[in-house]
Amino acid sequence: MSEAKTPEQLAKEGKQAYQRGDYPAAAAFFEAARQGYTASEDRLNAAEMANNASVAYLQAGEAQAALQAAEGTAAIFAQAGDLRRQGMALGNLGSALEALARPDEALQAYQQSAEVLQQCGEDELRASVMQSISGLQFRTGRQLQALASMQDGLEGLKRPSPKQKFLKRLLRIPFEMLNKKSS
Repeated sequence: MSEAKTPEQLAKEGKQAYQRGDYPAAAAFFEAARQGYTASEDRLNAAEMANNASVAYLQAGEAQAALQAAEGTAAIFAQAGDLRRQGMALGNLGSALEALARPDEALQAYQQSAEVLQQCGEDELRASVMQSISGLQFRTGRQLQALASMQDGLEGLKRPSPKQKFLKRLLRIPFEMLNKKSS
């Protein structure tokens, strides 16, 4: 008879499955780890595993499961004062909503995520969320807002990569052109 695995072991197996690209297995391991942490009343790690499961479900093309896994986790992190994980949970929620073709709700979750990540100084994560906002705005016909969102995300970076520096310069062009026309 095999011994029951700890939530930590299940989480490790989930990460390994995710790295292999076996997203359904990863989601199952993360869900099992979440249940284990929930049973031991470790709400923060349970919420972390739920978010990991959400990401794996999304990669597996299971958007509804991703949404269900992510729901409520941001509030758990907020109660604990963990702004970084709260912001990430809101971003995961936004991704699931976007995959479910619920753009207005996704945009709201992404914007909340960006605000929280800015509060805790997570510039790189915020820039990633701003890219998601920009992409969603672009796909829903709000091109100028999309450019502004992308530029906002890049402006907050303390150490932009060469690619990001180039993109920042490139994004200034449309706004400079608009300013010249309005002068």
